[in-house]
Amino acid sequence: MLFNSFNFLFFFPAVVILYFALKHKYRWVFLLIASYYFYMSWKPVYALLLISSTLIDFYCGLQMSKLSDKKDRKKFLWLSIVSNFSVLFFFKYFNFLNDSIKEVFSFMSISIEIPTLEILLPVGISFYTFQAVSYSIDVYRGSMKAETNLGHFALYISFFPQLVAGPIERPSNLLPQFKKEKKFNYQLAASGLRLMAWGFFKKLVIADNIAVIVNSIYAQHDSVSGGWLLIGAFLFTIQIYCDFSGYTDIAIGAARVMGFDFMKNFNRPFFSKSITEFWSRWHISLSTWFRDYLYIPLGGNRTVKWRWYYNLFITFLISGLWHGANWTFVTWGAIHGLTIVIERFFNVQISKNRFIRYFQILVTFTILVLTFHVFRSETIENSLNGFHRLFSDLLSFKLSTFLNFDSIQLNIIKVDWVIIAFGILLLFTIEFIQRKHKIGTLIYKLSTWKRWIIYCVFLITILLLGKFEGPQEFIYFQF
Repeated sequence: MLFNSFNFLFFFPAVVILYFALKHKYRWVFLLIASYYFYMSWKPVYALLLISSTLIDFYCGLQMSKLSDKKDRKKFLWLSIVSNFSVLFFFKYFNFLNDSIKEVFSFMSISIEIPTLEILLPVGISFYTFQAVSYSIDVYRGSMKAETNLGHFALYISFFPQLVAGPIERPSNLLPQFKKEKKFNYQLAASGLRLMAWGFFKKLVIADNIAVIVNSIYAQHDSVSGGWLLIGAFLFTIQIYCDFSGYTDIAIGAARVMGFDFMKNFNRPFFSKSITEFWSRWHISLSTWFRDYLYIPLGGNRTVKWRWYYNLFITFLISGLWHGANWTFVTWGAIHGLTIVIERFFNVQISKNRFIRYFQILVTFTILVLTFHVFRSETIENSLNGFHRLFSDLLSFKLSTFLNFDSIQLNIIKVDWVIIAFGILLLFTIEFIQRKHKIGTLIYKLSTWKRWIIYCVFLITILLLGKFEGPQEFIYFQF
């Protein structure tokens, strides 16, 4: 079930009403049923993967809690890690590895036949797998006690707001919340609904309108001018942010309506003044997961410099691979890792001068746009050809060549450009204001009738300007 579907429009209010109508002791059962219904509305058979992951990790957690010796606990930790990542590898990376092996042998003029699996990637598998593994590692480390209620643990793995695209919650934050009785809080619910509305705006009005142009540009990748590729990369950078952070806003807002608190996943990342800072603001639940469960165990920065740089690079290389089974994602992660290593090597600092900080933001955003071109390209060859065309057209110093309108066919009208420009302008304006003020707080200070005028205008804007055909899946569903 998609957040941006009419099914969810009926599903969510019904869940909220029934949740608060039930007694506390029955609520987790109801949420568990609702979460599995939410997931199974996509492809019911893949709920078996969710169940198997839940049972294995619950068992491993209980067994580790009974053992005091780390060596004995480690056996169950490895059982959890191997079982989770084996399923993830099979569905997400088997064909990628298969094709890569074939290409290597083909380069040596050796033909091998390994059948390609015709399987559909289970939605959300990368997210709930990481969430399950974090629980096992935390229990192994002794940083939390094993959950003894199978139902609560199953709900931790499958809770519908963040099941398919995060944020990747930590067990120490989410599990205790299922045990605490929650009463309906009007201010909390209003805050959650405002955040959901903002998420729907980012997804339906900005991301989905931009998607039409971006898809068209990259479908004509081999023929469009360098200028159009740059426009496509710029728009995709905005699209993927609005698409993913829009999902996160809806997820966090939906949970907040019911009284649950999720971790923050985005913090105005396009105002970052370095790539290092960007990763403290972008997909925070994933970047902190890799920090705590990969980077620090590798040694973090508590080692010699070359090893520190190695730890950073490997972490981001694997982070790129997490995003998908394609060398473009691996390259994207490697570029970010290398850039961060360079920033650390030269000890790049955020300037105290306001104008230099603005310049740092511009440089960082330019790097992001160029790297997201690699992320969006179908192959490494396509991304390299795109860079070649882009810089060749830039060096020609001819605007007519750089923005060659004869090189592209866009099935959009002028008003679409206006909608996109309006959406992007509002996005950056809101996020600029959020440097010092919370928008929700500012709105809540207004009188009741003014607040409701703003709410109604905003909802009408979404209905008039949003893309409702489809509906369009969220980009991170494929990861």
